[in-house]
Amino acid sequence: MCSHYKGVGDPKRFAKAFGVALPESLGVKEDLWPSYLGSFIRRPAHADVGDEAVPEREVLAGKFGLIPHWATDLKIGRSTYNARSETVATKPSFRDAWKNGQHCIIPADAIYEPDWRSGKSVATCIKRADGEPMGIAGLWAEWKSEKGELLRSYTMLTINADGHPFMSQFHKPTDEKRMVVILNDDAYAEWLCATPKSSMDFMRQFPAGGLI
Repeated sequence: MCSHYKGVGDPKRFAKAFGVALPESLGVKEDLWPSYLGSFIRRPAHADVGDEAVPEREVLAGKFGLIPHWATDLKIGRSTYNARSETVATKPSFRDAWKNGQHCIIPADAIYEPDWRSGKSVATCIKRADGEPMGIAGLWAEWKSEKGELLRSYTMLTINADGHPFMSQFHKPTDEKRMVVILNDDAYAEWLCATPKSSMDFMRQFPAGGLI
């Protein structure tokens, strides 16, 4: 599970990797923990109407930790920053976003996981071996306060990593090994417009040789 990651703050690297510009006024953080404001990429609401003026992708700011529309406050976001792929379709916090195909890509330069091989938890920085940013598969949601204020949020999708040669080194020896779903670069467009029926096809482990 990932509760700490580094966003992609360099506009040039961001645009090159994800094919969309990072707005200067987004106001997001680069060092991200649950409830912090980070960037995520999604298809605009009217991307399918055939209007050339509507881009295929947009970058928005959102809370790291998904706030479902029915939540009474923001506290739930402290425990919804990761969504297990095995239960995402049925868990109340995530099922609406999954059913409605509210897919997003979460740009990350690195994620941090605890290495327990020394007997103690050592926060370890994990990156792509080729130096390129990670595009993590996620879900987004919108929540309105009692005053009508709109808040966007997102969560990272995770899969089992017990047999993964690299990611199985992290977390306590007695805990199930998990990893976020890191998308292949050529899968970004497909993920953003995937139907709920085909979404599970993207829940795959990123190759161990591609991470350091």
